Amino acid sequence: MSRLRYTIPNSFTALSLLLGVASIVTTQLGELELAAWIIVWCGLLDVMDGASARLLKATSSFGAEFDSMADLVAFGVAPAVLMLNAGLQLGGIEYDTGQFWVLVVAVAVFVLAGAMRLARFNLVSDVPSTGWFAGVPITAAGGGLVSSLVLVLIYHPDIGASLPLHLYLPVLMFVLSLLMISRLRFPKAKLRKSKIFNAFQILVVAGVYYCGITRSFPEYLFGMGIFLLIAGIIAGRISRHS
Repeated sequence: MSRLRYTIPNSFTALSLLLGVASIVTTQLGELELAAWIIVWCGLLDVMDGASARLLKATSSFGAEFDSMADLVAFGVAPAVLMLNAGLQLGGIEYDTGQFWVLVVAVAVFVLAGAMRLARFNLVSDVPSTGWFAGVPITAAGGGLVSSLVLVLIYHPDIGASLPLHLYLPVLMFVLSLLMISRLRFPKAKLRKSKIFNAFQILVVAGVYYCGITRSFPEYLFGMGIFLLIAGIIAGRISRHS
């Protein structure tokens, strides 16, 4: 029974890692929409992974390291490959040009920053939780923003056509990289004293699950991702000085 307790969250982690690989393969086959949704599904599994580990009291050093490995693939490498191909297919970036290499550097920096962010998180994983992250988590950056942005561009090609994506896409990846390795305080998704805040969190998660399962409304995912990113950074700054 004890071994089964650890198997359940680790199974969610394993599936997330495998789906991350599937997203990379799917991207390389040119199916960007499906690849982006797969990354969203990885995010849903990540929530189930953490929730089941806490519910079953099945946290372990192996689980923490395994989860980081899966997160690097699902929310680091897979979104980076997706963004690179989105630049080629949606952004009009031509292969082996200056714009292409800038985007290559940007996605490589994103993966590197994600790896550093996860390594730093594991170093303090034994410290009692304070309810705050140091830096934006890779799940929010790669799983919440990159995948949903690509989906919005696919669902609304007129938006992509009206924007200089060859500039915006690498800038976005550089900014997300800096946010991940920064020391900005960013709130964790956890139950708090405010019932209103907890209800808001539940509604957000429910909305994300609905969009992910039904493969609909990527606008909600992207809009909520931007809102939570900005609100989280502001909350971290306010709490630091309160």
